[in-house]
Amino acid sequence: MPSTPLRPLIVLPAFNEEQALGPVLDEISAALPDVDCLVVNDGSDDGTVAVARARGVTVVDLPFNLGVGGAMRAGFRYALRNGYSAVVQVDADGQHDPRDVPRLVAELDRADIVIGARFAGTGDYSARGPRRWAMKVLASVIGRIARTKLTDATSGFKASGPRAVGLFAATYPAEYLGDTVEALVIAARAGLRIRQSPVAMRDRQGGVPSHHPVKAAAYLARASMALSFAMIRPKVRLARTEESQ
Repeated sequence: MPSTPLRPLIVLPAFNEEQALGPVLDEISAALPDVDCLVVNDGSDDGTVAVARARGVTVVDLPFNLGVGGAMRAGFRYALRNGYSAVVQVDADGQHDPRDVPRLVAELDRADIVIGARFAGTGDYSARGPRRWAMKVLASVIGRIARTKLTDATSGFKASGPRAVGLFAATYPAEYLGDTVEALVIAARAGLRIRQSPVAMRDRQGGVPSHHPVKAAAYLARASMALSFAMIRPKVRLARTEESQ
């Protein structure tokens, strides 16, 4: 685990988040004035880029929509090339409280990845029906793979330490749910230590949710497929990945 202070980078994958992004960046700046931010514009066709640049925030501008996984891979590569030793993924829609970031980063002293868990006794976030059942099953299965207790394997609020940054810059999956389910399985099978820390999730500050209740059954099927792909993917040898950077 890290023996020297980490240099974290907050990465916000953003697709058409013009409404919410400004207040989110302002809140991060007020709460964490010494932490750098990167907005990865995931092919937006609104004013997302202009909102970020108006606040002096660095933007990686993807030419078309790759999904959260593709955007985060770009973020990890940027972090690795620019000397950041930790990456904290924060949603651009305002659901994540930036005041939790220092705690997640501090816990990287004992883990390579720290998940901001929604179902760990803090806050009142809830999910119903097949989607909640899928979340429970995924957390249980991935927890067994990672040899740790997890209650939330699909949270997008995560801190990744130096070994995870090196691994994910090369291997972060871009498929649906790859940024959560498959990434955690890849990390666990590479020998990275994963733990969770309770966080309270907030309501979106704007834009349109990526999941709608009518899509719950599709979410369940896709989550199962993502887990299957993660298990059949060849193991990544962490030392080899780090040497190639």
